[in-house]
Amino acid sequence: MGSLFAVSENWYDIRDLSNISRELLEGLDKIAPEPVVYVVAVLIGFVASFLIFVLPTQLFLGVLGERKIIGRIQSRYGPNRVGPFGVLQPIADAIKLMQKEALTPRAADAIVMNIAPVVFVVPAVLLFAVIPFGPRMIIADVEVSLLYFMAVGSLPVIASFMSGWSHNNKYSLFGAMRVVAMAISYEVPLVLALLGTVLLTQQMSLQGMVEWQKDADIWLLALQPLAALIFFFSASAELNRTPADIAEAESEIVAGYLTEYSGMKWGLFYGMDIGFALAAAALGATVFLGGWSVFGLEDWVPSWLLLAIKIDIVYLLFIWTRGTLPRLRIDQLMAFTWKFLLPLAIFNLFVIATERMLWVEEDFGENIVYVFAVVNIALSVAAVVVWARVIGYKPDDTPTKPRMTRETRGYVPVEGDGG
Repeated sequence: MGSLFAVSENWYDIRDLSNISRELLEGLDKIAPEPVVYVVAVLIGFVASFLIFVLPTQLFLGVLGERKIIGRIQSRYGPNRVGPFGVLQPIADAIKLMQKEALTPRAADAIVMNIAPVVFVVPAVLLFAVIPFGPRMIIADVEVSLLYFMAVGSLPVIASFMSGWSHNNKYSLFGAMRVVAMAISYEVPLVLALLGTVLLTQQMSLQGMVEWQKDADIWLLALQPLAALIFFFSASAELNRTPADIAEAESEIVAGYLTEYSGMKWGLFYGMDIGFALAAAALGATVFLGGWSVFGLEDWVPSWLLLAIKIDIVYLLFIWTRGTLPRLRIDQLMAFTWKFLLPLAIFNLFVIATERMLWVEEDFGENIVYVFAVVNIALSVAAVVVWARVIGYKPDDTPTKPRMTRETRGYVPVEGDGG
């Protein structure tokens, strides 16, 4: 039964879309020179990933879904006027943005201001080149794909600074400097957290990490829960998403580095913000959730569909935090990374290095990973609680419960408080 449903190499087997592209490229190779075939191969990969995954997910989960879900979280309706249940709202927004005039302030550096959105868009596309959607479904399977992802993922910081500086607006410049400050701060624990995964799997290839988790029958989320937690918070800050959206804090600096943008120039920044969030979710799903593998389920279900579901789950966590947590102040955000996340990242790296050394020197069997998982989960919980207390965090012993009232008036004393 397993051989009947296993992924085949037939062109019509959609569980592995590389079958179709292989047939197309082999036919093209007979009539076109090799450089043309190479370029077409890359274009097929980008177009397929964009049409099948990025565009539908970005439009319906990133634009429509995020507004709908946050609306429900905040007890209000999301978009509900354009199309059935508001499903055409993203298209209406795009048409509106394309029709609006793109203004440029007289005192602004027009060249830099116009180049910045392009510099911001390109990395969001390039990041998906190293995300493996299946055993053979990857555009660029490079040995150091994790390093490539981190390097390309840092380029939007330059575009954000370019935009904020070019406006000749103090609020824009403040927002741009905040982006740089957050990037410098949160890159450190983020890199240390991912370094732990490299140390454990001995892989810098994202495809290699997925295959390692598939062979070990365990996800790195269980082996490195603390690294996954650090990755999530650090990625949220680098993506400038609530509660870390201080670069666009309208209560302080208007719209930050986007203040002077309008029309589709602003739309490129907004759309690619969602694109970078999806790329971060794709990296998290690949590194910590096994990527396209789900303990053999990928033999029956398309691997690219399994990865898409995992990416949507991680992205839903980003939406959840955005809809429920208040914005942090700049000093709180900096203190959180340097005083809390960085020590935890160093501790996690020490634990993983120790486990890896014991694994190699003592020649433990493959099943030792399950022991490591139990130990690391316990250590992660203990480390978070203990270090939070050490740096002075004290939760309320008796949190105030919400009280319902039928009248709008002043303070309503609790029974027995003497008020």
